[in-house]
Amino acid sequence: MTRLADDCFAADPVPLSVETALKRIRDRLQAVTGTETVALDAALDRILAEDVVSPIDVPPHHNAAVDGYAVRAAELEPGGGEMPVAGRVAAGHPLQGAPAAGAAVRIFTGAPVPQGFDTVVMQEDCREAGGRVLLPAGTRPGANVRLRGEDVTRGAVTLAAGRRLGPGDLGLAASIGRTALTVRKRLRVAIASTGDEVTEPGEELRAGAVFDANRHTVKALLARLGCSVTDLGILEDDPGTIARALAEAAESHDVVMTSGGVSAGEEDHVRSAVAAHGRIDAWRLSVKPGRPVALGVIGGRAFIGLPGNPVAAVVAFVTLARPVLLALSGAAVTAPPRYPVTAGFSHAKKPGRREFLRVRLEPGQGTVRAPVAIKAGPDGSGILSALAAADGLIDLAEDSAGLAKGETVAYLPFNEVMR
Repeated sequence: MTRLADDCFAADPVPLSVETALKRIRDRLQAVTGTETVALDAALDRILAEDVVSPIDVPPHHNAAVDGYAVRAAELEPGGGEMPVAGRVAAGHPLQGAPAAGAAVRIFTGAPVPQGFDTVVMQEDCREAGGRVLLPAGTRPGANVRLRGEDVTRGAVTLAAGRRLGPGDLGLAASIGRTALTVRKRLRVAIASTGDEVTEPGEELRAGAVFDANRHTVKALLARLGCSVTDLGILEDDPGTIARALAEAAESHDVVMTSGGVSAGEEDHVRSAVAAHGRIDAWRLSVKPGRPVALGVIGGRAFIGLPGNPVAAVVAFVTLARPVLLALSGAAVTAPPRYPVTAGFSHAKKPGRREFLRVRLEPGQGTVRAPVAIKAGPDGSGILSALAAADGLIDLAEDSAGLAKGETVAYLPFNEVMR
């Protein structure tokens, strides 16, 4: 495992914009995991470790896009006409020999276009009888032919290193004959919750306690990223206990994560525990919710401390922790796209910080064609039910003073940042 410099997460004391934070992550962090070769069918959602270069053209030959008749465009009459049918070619069975000049060839979808032929006329536009075919007027030269290499060119980079592989990528790799791919090993992440008030679901809920939602939410988000997750459970508010657990986890993991315990309170012991074995920096993002995020290094491994409030923890994860994890996994880190939607409500905010609002989408009606964003519930950073009911987040820029109902706003769908 690659060890990190203690100061790799060092940040200015002023709050950072999301864009500045992403740039620092891209500039400072590299993959810490090794590589392995896996079968194509096992590569879904893995991070590609090296460029995939095609050894062939795809398709490897000109072929018919439709059922019909292959002809030489130069032999077509502008007003149509008849030609003898001099052969038949099906997919996987190339025609042997070259038909005589002035002849057409019956051809089926996917079949190799015979040498010298360059156009396929759809069978619906033709009529065959007595070994001859009547061709329509106005056939465009080159019609209905898929050209050799029009999908992939031999020697081209088909898939670039750093790509998180989706179903289409695996199909593309198969189309050039690959049966296996070299990918980054899964990032090993240890996750713990802290706080004497936090109780494991299924246990008795004591007076003044709450069930632990954060750890289970974050574990699911990590699993979606393809991480190998170790659950450290709930750590009691004891400096020695926390320090020992996190230091031991750092010996066998690439990343150590916690939820809660990173502020400056007397019972917030995570900061001092990490600092005892490395360094911690508070990355104060100009974001609501999710501003206090701790990044650092413990035992040469990355440390990420998420806020204790459930919604703040999720927003901090998708805005900052996720890019960090992707960078350490060897993935290319880019800002997820936003999409224009219509606000179905009004909202006031103070300029100077980014704000994310939980919304669900409904189809636009009447003159409103864009989807309409409806608030999924109250805005409080502890209202997890509103997060569960939401499809995504409205993203309000730092300089925004809020939004008016009917305004076009930027929408970040959860399927862009929770997969």
